[in-house]
Amino acid sequence: MLSYQHVYHAGNPADVHKHLALVTLLRHLRQKEKPICFVDAHAGRGLYDLESEEARKTREAEDGVLRLALAGDAPEPVRDYLAILAAHNRQGTIRFYPGSGAIAQAMLRDDDRAILLELHPQEAAALGQFIRPDSRLSLHLRDCYEGLPALLPPPIRRGIVLIDPSYEMKGEYEHIVQLLGRALRRWANGIYMLWYPILPEARHRLLLRQVEALAAPKTLVSEYTFSASASGLQGSGLVILNTPWHFDEELGAAMQYVIDAFGSGAHSIKRPG
Repeated sequence: MLSYQHVYHAGNPADVHKHLALVTLLRHLRQKEKPICFVDAHAGRGLYDLESEEARKTREAEDGVLRLALAGDAPEPVRDYLAILAAHNRQGTIRFYPGSGAIAQAMLRDDDRAILLELHPQEAAALGQFIRPDSRLSLHLRDCYEGLPALLPPPIRRGIVLIDPSYEMKGEYEHIVQLLGRALRRWANGIYMLWYPILPEARHRLLLRQVEALAAPKTLVSEYTFSASASGLQGSGLVILNTPWHFDEELGAAMQYVIDAFGSGAHSIKRPG
């Protein structure tokens, strides 16, 4: 579990899908004045250097965010996403990619909060340096299976939980849905977003069957399929619970824009059952 480092995959098409969905959800929650809390179960390092040795080894961002950043007019979630990207880079160049914690940080208001969990010591150290000046964010060096249920519900009872494991551990497709169920019982009103990879082995089908068995309210499945990467990744999937009104339409429009900009791929939204 501690071997995974997201820098190898930062900014790839799956990141574009996942982070556009996150931006869309945060936009919804910000429509009301009440404060919100963002909880990230696998926070990573916050900011990723796309010119690092690791990122240059895979060059996955070249098929992802680096193509999108060259596009023109866009739906509002895409514009917000690209504005956050631009804020971390010099004009005209894209070297640094903001992870989920950095994206949430950019969208948090003064009364909002974020709880970030990360177990990998190097990733947590980098994240700690990144968020140090910001008292709205707290970092917990904890495993998600222990830490997430312990930290729920958060003091602010409106918000989002992002669960984004590496799926390197045996049985994680099953265990992560069990964690989702435990978290949902702790904080029934939270919005949950669970990411999963679409691989040739199609192991995500078991995950989706188990999610359906949770019978959670307002469950939505978003899948973005694209040409297989060097890692074998064929697509990106999201299970979202307690989805806001019109979220599916906004995410659908944003993803159609991505597909048009990339010139390939397909996106689908469905509700289980």
